[in-house]
Amino acid sequence: MEPLWHRIVQWLHTVGIHLDDRVAGSIAVAGTQASEAMDLPSLIALAAALGWASGFRLYAVVFLVGAAGQAGWMTLPPGLLVLQHPAMLIASGVLLSVEFFADKIPGVDSLWDLLQSVIRIPAGAALAAGALGADGATAVTIAALLGGTLAASSQAAKTTTRAAINTSPEPFSNLLASLVEDGLVVGAVWLAVAHPVIFGIALLLTVVLLGVLTVTLFKFLRAAWRRLSAFLSGSPKAV
Repeated sequence: MEPLWHRIVQWLHTVGIHLDDRVAGSIAVAGTQASEAMDLPSLIALAAALGWASGFRLYAVVFLVGAAGQAGWMTLPPGLLVLQHPAMLIASGVLLSVEFFADKIPGVDSLWDLLQSVIRIPAGAALAAGALGADGATAVTIAALLGGTLAASSQAAKTTTRAAINTSPEPFSNLLASLVEDGLVVGAVWLAVAHPVIFGIALLLTVVLLGVLTVTLFKFLRAAWRRLSAFLSGSPKAV
C-alpha cells in the first residue's frame, strides 16, 4: 500500500506546493521513526482527537499538530508529518486566523459553519487515517470511519448550538461559546497525546452529552421556526 504521507505530498503538488525529493525522503525516514515512537493506544487516541476536534476547528487542529511536530513537542506518525512542513503551517495558520475571527461574529459564524461543513468531515476522516496510516489498509479504513463520524458529531453539535445562540440579540454568549470551542480543541489534542486512556473516557462522555444537547437544541430550533412562520403568516399559533 502506498504510504498516506506520499499521497498527501502528491496532492500538495497538484495545488502548487512542491516538495523536492530530499524533503519527501526525509519525511519518509522521520515517519518510520515516528511510528515506532507511539504505541497503538496513543495512535488511536490521537486519531480520535483529530477527527473530533476537526468538527470544531479544522484549521486549528492542522496548525497546532503541525507546529507541535515542527517544534519537537510531539512525534507525529508518518501520515501526519506533512502537517509540519513550513508551507502547510503557513496555509493552515492563515486559515486559522480567518476562522478565529469569523467564528466570533454572530451570523457570520453560522455562515462559516455552513461553508466548512463539506470540508470538516472528510478532513477529519483524512487526519484520523493519517494517524494510523502506517498500520495497514484495515487500520486506515477504520480510522477514517472513526474520524469522519466523530467530526460529523462535533460539527452537528457546533452548528445547532451556534444557531440556537444566534437567536439571542446579545453577542457575548456567542463569543463565550467560540472561546470554549478553542479551548476544547487544544485540550483534546493535548489530552490524547499525554493521557490517551483518560482522553478516551472523556471523549465517550462528551460525545454522549453533545448528542443529547444536539437533539435538544434541534427541537428548540424547530419550535422557534414554527413560531416565526406562524407569526409571519398571521396565524394565531404555530402548528
